[in-house]
Parts: sequence; C-alpha cells; structure tokens
Amino acid sequence: MPDSFKDEFNQLESSIKIKTPGQYIKLDDIKQIPRDLDSFPCELKNAALEKFKIITIIDKKITGGWTPKKIDPILDEYFKDRMQDKPSSRTVLRWRKKYIDSGGNANSLVEKRHLMGNRKQKVVGGEVFFDKALIRFLDAKRPTVSSAYQYYKDLIILENESIVDNKAPILSYSSFLRRINKLPPYPIAIARHGKHIADQWFKFGSSHIPPTRVLQRVEIDHTPLDLILVDDELLIPLGRPNLTLLIDVYSSCVVGFHLSYQSPSYVSAAKAILHSIKPKNIDHLGIKLQNEYSCRGKMETLVVDNGAEFWSKSLDQACIEAKINVQYNPVGRPWLKPFIERFFGMLNQYFITEFPGKTFSNLIEKEDYKPEKDAIMRFSTFIDEFHRWIVDVYHQDSDSRMTRIPSKLWDKSVEELPPLALSEEESSFLDVVMFLKFERTIGKNGLKFEELMYDSTALSDYRKRYPPTPNSLKKMIKVDPDDLSRIYVYLEELESYIEVPCTDTTEYTKNLSLHEHKTIKKYNREFIRESMDPIGLAKARMAMHKRIEDEQRHFIEQTSKRKIKNVKKQAKIADISNTGKGTIKRSSSKQNDALPAEHISNKPSILDSWDDDLHDLEAFE
Repeated sequence: MPDSFKDEFNQLESSIKIKTPGQYIKLDDIKQIPRDLDSFPCELKNAALEKFKIITIIDKKITGGWTPKKIDPILDEYFKDRMQDKPSSRTVLRWRKKYIDSGGNANSLVEKRHLMGNRKQKVVGGEVFFDKALIRFLDAKRPTVSSAYQYYKDLIILENESIVDNKAPILSYSSFLRRINKLPPYPIAIARHGKHIADQWFKFGSSHIPPTRVLQRVEIDHTPLDLILVDDELLIPLGRPNLTLLIDVYSSCVVGFHLSYQSPSYVSAAKAILHSIKPKNIDHLGIKLQNEYSCRGKMETLVVDNGAEFWSKSLDQACIEAKINVQYNPVGRPWLKPFIERFFGMLNQYFITEFPGKTFSNLIEKEDYKPEKDAIMRFSTFIDEFHRWIVDVYHQDSDSRMTRIPSKLWDKSVEELPPLALSEEESSFLDVVMFLKFERTIGKNGLKFEELMYDSTALSDYRKRYPPTPNSLKKMIKVDPDDLSRIYVYLEELESYIEVPCTDTTEYTKNLSLHEHKTIKKYNREFIRESMDPIGLAKARMAMHKRIEDEQRHFIEQTSKRKIKNVKKQAKIADISNTGKGTIKRSSSKQNDALPAEHISNKPSILDSWDDDLHDLEAFE
C-alpha cells in the first residue's frame, strides 16, 4: 500500500466516531482469541488431528528416548492395516518438536500451506505511477478500474519514452486489480461514494434495549403504497395512497394506521396515533373478521424519523397532551428503526403484490403493465381487506424464525400490565388539534370552504348575538381531511370551537375526503370544459354585443330629435313589462299618431295630474 494512502487511511480512521451504546473500541484494541483447528480447512484440520494421534500413540508405547529404532516398530504396527502412507521417523520427530515448542498447541501440527509460495512483488518499481492512478481511481466521479489502469499504463509509457535503460516496468491488469482489491474498502468508499454512503455500507449494527411490555416502544413512518385505487361511487382512479403506520416493537403488532391521499404531514401522523390509541371500531367494515383488533392504549415512547411532518408543533402538542414521549431517530440511519421498515417490505411482498392496479417502484420492472387501466380495487374494499390481512393474517402468523406470534404476545403482555387508556376529554381535544387549519370569512350564509357551505343554528345565533367587526369576520376553522361533512369554527368570544355541519349536499360530503373532493371537482371541470361549445358561445355573445350596440345607437338617434317629459310616468301608464308591450307609444289614437312627437310629449294630460295627486296622497299618508 502506498505511504500516502496509508496516511490518508489513518486520518480517516481516527476521525470515525460511530454512535454505539458503549464506548467505541478499535479493532487493534479489542481482545483477540487465537484461532482453533476449526478455522482451518477440513483437509488440514484432519491431517493435524492424525499427526496428534500418531504422536500420542508413540508416546504411550515408547520406552526411553525418542529414537528412530524405537519409533519405526511402532509406526509399522500402526500402519500395518492402513491404506495411507507411513511417515518416516524423522518426520514424526519433527512433528513432536513443533508440538512441544508451541507449548502443546495443536495448531502447530497444521501444514502452513497458506504461507507457501513467493509473497514478494514480482514487479518492483513504478509505485509513483500507481499512486497517481490510485488518486484518479478514488475520484468522486467513480472511474472504472480499467480506466485507471489505462491511465497508469499511459503514464509509464510516456515516462519510458525518454529513458534508454532501466525503464519502469508495467504491471499486468490482474496485478493492478489485485493491488486495488487489497486496499482498505472504507476509505475507498468515502472517496468514491461519500461518507454518508460509506457509513451505511460499513455501519455498526447496534441494537436497542429490548422492551419488556407492549406500547413501551412504538415506531411510526410513512410510505406510498404501490397500488392505484378507485373512487367507491364514481369509479375514477384516485392514484397511490399514502400509508402512515405504527408498529409495536415488543409484539410486532400493528397498533394503528391512517390511509389517505394527503402528503405525509402532521395530520396523517396524528390521525394514525389517534387510531392506535382509541378502540378499533370495525363495525363499519363490509366484512366480518375472525379475530378482534384489540390493539389500543397510549404508547410510552414514539420513535419517529426526521421528516418535517414529525417536527411540527401541533404534533408535539398532541403528544404532550396524550403524555407520549417522542424520540427522534438519527438522520440518515433508518436501520435504527428496523421493525417498521421490515413491515413495509413485508406489506409490499405478501399483500400488495396480488392486487390489480399494482405499480412498480422500478420502471424496468413495470414493462408494458399499465396500472391506471388495470386499477379496479375500490378504496373501501381495500380498507376491508387491509384490516383482514392485519387482524386475521399478520397478527396470527409467526415470524420467519418461528419465535413469536404478534397477537399472542400482545394478549399476554396486556394481562400482566394493561396499557393506559385515553380519556374522553383527551380524545375529543385531539380530534380537533390534529385537523387542518384554515382561515375563512363568515357571512350571512355561514362559511365557505372548497365551494361547500357550512352553517348551523348555533352559528346563526352567534351572528345575532355578537356584532361583526372587520377582525371578527375572519374565523379560524379546523377541517378533517377525511370527512368534509362538518368543520370546527373557533369563536373568540367563547374561547372554544363549535361544530358546524355542511349545508350543501349532505349525502355527498358524508365521509368525503378532501383529496376525493378536489379530484371530483377536477374531473367535473374537465367534463364541463369538454361539453361546452366555444364557437356557439362566441356567436351568441357577439350577437348580444351587436344587439346592445344597435339599441344604444337607436336610442341616441331618437332622443336627439325630441325631448321626453315624464317618461317614467308614461311607462307606468303604458304598463311596459315582459308580458306587455315594450313602448309608451299610443296606437289607439290616430290623431295623436299624426301629430308631431314634440306635441304629444308636451300636451297636458289629465292622467298626468291624476298621477301627481296620487303621489302627494301617498306622501301624506
């Protein structure tokens, strides 16, 4: 190994600090136990045992000193009926000497075949060129060994071009590759892939202190399912849902989950936590399960990663109110949260793979399969079958090592020490805390959210009781992203929330998620856009504009020729309406038709005076 590379390796090794439960101990400082016979190949081990057996037999039968004359008769008798070759007495004496010199260590009788051969480098010289090629190989661009070897050859060829004698030798590719392979792999991984990847490859597989009861340690994480689901009623593809799941480390039970189309957020995390704490209501499922979903209760420690959704103040507040300790996993070390990661792999391998509409994370695996066309699994059907797989399959089956059954471990631990339950007040409070927060303006018809109206008699009574101000008209609302049938409105005067139902299409919003509603609105807009006739609408609007312009021009022409007095009064008398005529011109009097317009408009009428008298009477009353 080049000296420069040794120095670099020593610096890297001294800077490595692996987080372990105890003190970090280097390989050179740890207590080493010598190898035994089992560490050698079977042929060498059996040969060493045979040598020991021969030495032992001779030692028991020989009298006096170990001389060839006394050893040969014993060897002849031992190998009389054996097919193997008999060793000479000098060979046996050499075995005995090695055994005695080693202090009775049987390893001394093993043939040192691994030390045979020439271990010195056949090609000496050119180390400077190898070091330069090695620096090129350790680049972050990750060149291949062959390209580094070609660079190494080119350096020597150019150098030898100006030298007559003592030209630098060139290693063969196999020799160059063997030198590369003998280098320490960790500094090579750091140079070529970065320290983060190198730490993952050569990580210390530390373990946590195993919990002694259920809900003592619970892991939570998100994952998008490799499955496209469709709407229950409209049968339109909704896309890939996101699963937030909690798993108990002690029993490996799935204590709760939340499935939605919202991006991973504190809401999905809080709803999954709430689902794990509360008793599981499975009466709404369309199937009957063979076993009970008995996982419930408050967890003691919740292990989360460093996602933004887990660093939210709302989630911290909810966990504080529920008396749950949150433990953050170190950045870039998912192996410290192994149970939830292992479950996600099992979920995709044994459950998702059989459903139509399955997607592929790897585009090469996808080939010609089109999940958006093959998606036929309704959302509610998937929820039913997911519950069945968790409760009746996963919880009842043993692990691959046949060491545990999740449901049995859970029941046994609950009998010994039942977990703490969530009170009704805490449950109601967390229901509101975890919802999405918005700000809307209250009006005479309530509040509007995503084209849906929300109002109630209680909110109407609030509007009657408290005078509105520019600031009080804006209200903070909390929306359940999985159910738009009601919202919660915060009233400053009461310092509390009130529940306000949706007044538009109650059946439509029942158990309607926010993602579903937005998807339906999107498809509806596309349908309306495709159904419209833009050319026909343009012609109609242009005809309207032309008719209005003609009416305006006609009105200007007529009013410029005459002065109209008391036009409104005459319109009342003529009864201009959509069911009557549209002009004040009198057609019953031929004499008036023959008169000029100015004479008609200025002529006193008894009806004019009668209308003025009626107006004065109404004012008096």
